[in-house]
Amino acid sequence: MLAVSVDSHFVHKMWQDYELSKMVDGGVPFPILSDGSGNIGKVYGVYDADAGVEMRGRFIIDPDGVIQAIEVLTPPVGRNVNELIRQIKAFQLVRKTKGGEATPSGWEPGKPTLKPGPDLVGKVWEVWKVDNAF
Repeated sequence: MLAVSVDSHFVHKMWQDYELSKMVDGGVPFPILSDGSGNIGKVYGVYDADAGVEMRGRFIIDPDGVIQAIEVLTPPVGRNVNELIRQIKAFQLVRKTKGGEATPSGWEPGKPTLKPGPDLVGKVWEVWKVDNAF
């Protein structure tokens, strides 16, 4: 897992040391790469050439190189690193079980999962209690 922005590695260090480490214990647990030219952002469609900045895009890419999730936010809307980590854990579980388990909205490790199949059709509400709902 890594983060990419057009900011310099000096800005990333300051952000990690003075901001992220106060929001996430120990800071974000992955490297932040500098894409000063915006080349990576252009490939993923989040680079704004006129402004010279990248929109806040998040892409979860599995070990096979397949994009599993995309989130693009405008600058005024904040992101949640803990939600990102939760989603990665959910994708890892689904991959580990080869699709034999699915994670409902808000799923956390150790919480019940859904078992996809014909027996679940029309009965999700029985397995996915209201307190699990969004």
